[in-house]
Amino acid sequence: MVEKDYYEILGVPRNATKEQIKEAYRKLALQYHPDRNKSPEAEEKFKEISEAYAVLSDDEKRRQYDMYGRESIYEKYTPEDIFSGTDFSDIFRDLGFGFDLNEIFSRFFGGYTERQRVNRGGDLTYHLELNLEDIVNETVKEIEVPRHETCRVCGGSGSRPGTSAQKCDTCNGTGEVRKVQTAGFARLIRVTTCPRCQGKGYVITDPCKECKGKGVVRRTRKIRIVIPAGVEDGHTFRLKGEGEAGENGAPPGDLYVVVNIRPHKLFKRQNSDILLDTKLNALEAAVGTRISVPTLYGDVMLEIPAGTQNGEVLKIRGKGLPKMNGWGKGDQFVRINLFVPTNLTEHQKELIKKALKEK
Repeated sequence: MVEKDYYEILGVPRNATKEQIKEAYRKLALQYHPDRNKSPEAEEKFKEISEAYAVLSDDEKRRQYDMYGRESIYEKYTPEDIFSGTDFSDIFRDLGFGFDLNEIFSRFFGGYTERQRVNRGGDLTYHLELNLEDIVNETVKEIEVPRHETCRVCGGSGSRPGTSAQKCDTCNGTGEVRKVQTAGFARLIRVTTCPRCQGKGYVITDPCKECKGKGVVRRTRKIRIVIPAGVEDGHTFRLKGEGEAGENGAPPGDLYVVVNIRPHKLFKRQNSDILLDTKLNALEAAVGTRISVPTLYGDVMLEIPAGTQNGEVLKIRGKGLPKMNGWGKGDQFVRINLFVPTNLTEHQKELIKKALKEK
């Protein structure tokens, strides 16, 4: 079964505004909230729409989802991180339901646990510029990527070797501070990031001298990447684990290498085909000739049939680019641009005049 798209789940278009997304969720929450709808399917549906709303109402999560899909959301965020930071409270208050982020998370994912907060490393993007000649054959390129890597001295803990971080006594290791407010019958719970540990759940009392307690250091890494022949402009390669280092032993992010093909001074690309414009003497086109034509594989001789017209396109088979997702190569197309010679001798002019008088 194909997994539903977040936009389809909420029933909104991909260009929906935040207000449209919020209103769509509000209507669905009223229909499927477990306190109102006791059917067996309601709770699963409520979880589904809440997850969709949590992602699409957050600019960064929505951008990540639009670019790389749902899988990337679960690679970058823990389930609780998907929901944290989303303002459900005003929606549920208006609908007359109680709401506690810990309660919803407990219902769907087993609740918060006391933990050292770990975050997957950030993703990186690298733009690799290539010439058409570079993609005629499969090639290996070495790129240099500046990134944060796990500190080798402390192993990413941030603490001096032989010491360890201490649980934050402000949030008791949860990374969050909760404030409860009551107004009449309403009970509002406000969850904020712990100001002392900045949401990590721990504090470093004796930092590593190499990374200054950050657990990561800045380095430039050389990475080799195989570029297949015929790669398309804009094609993106995902190198798993080659992005920024994660916190506290969390997995690193990914590196996305985007291929950009530079414009060529002679050739224009059309998928796997190549287009070349060439100038030709109109007199030669009239009687037919053979000319030398450049290709990505070297010069070849091209037969010009007698009577070739201006703008006519001739084909040279198999001189295009390899087809990245198929067999064989494209073709090269040569567009003829005729010009009238202006430096004819008197003798040549007389010969042309004589030829034109002949029937």
